[in-house]
Amino acid sequence: MIDRVRDSRPAVGLAIATVFGVGYAPLAPGTFGSAVGLVLWWLLPSSPFAQAVAIATIFVAGSWGGSVAERHFGRTDPGQVVIDEVMGMLITLFLNPVGWIGAVAGFLLFRIFDVIKPYPANRLERLHGGVGVMADDAMAAVYANLALRAALYLGQRVIG
Repeated sequence: MIDRVRDSRPAVGLAIATVFGVGYAPLAPGTFGSAVGLVLWWLLPSSPFAQAVAIATIFVAGSWGGSVAERHFGRTDPGQVVIDEVMGMLITLFLNPVGWIGAVAGFLLFRIFDVIKPYPANRLERLHGGVGVMADDAMAAVYANLALRAALYLGQRVIG
């Protein structure tokens, strides 16, 4: 029994890392992972506590799953790992009072910051294992969150 549980750990880690296969999308798996994050944001309660717990849980599970995936694929931050994009979307939209239009804007901002990885996001991806996989996207998402927050503020100033 214990051997079966032990044997299933890599499969569970890969399922988490690839968000149950979304990471195997043939084109732009990170964009698909971000889209899953957008859907998860919509499904989560609007409670900041619930969202913070979801972010922390995904960070921890994604760090483990990312490490499993790195061993499995034999390289650092393999493209099939998209759990970091799911978490990134939740961080991008965290505490930002947006509807669907704002959420789509957040999606675009996160994709931009995730691709360009401004400092220190580009340094955080050097952290060991799955923590590095998750940390660089978390930082990119913080930038996207702040950019979205600034856009919302400026939009209110122009309209108001």
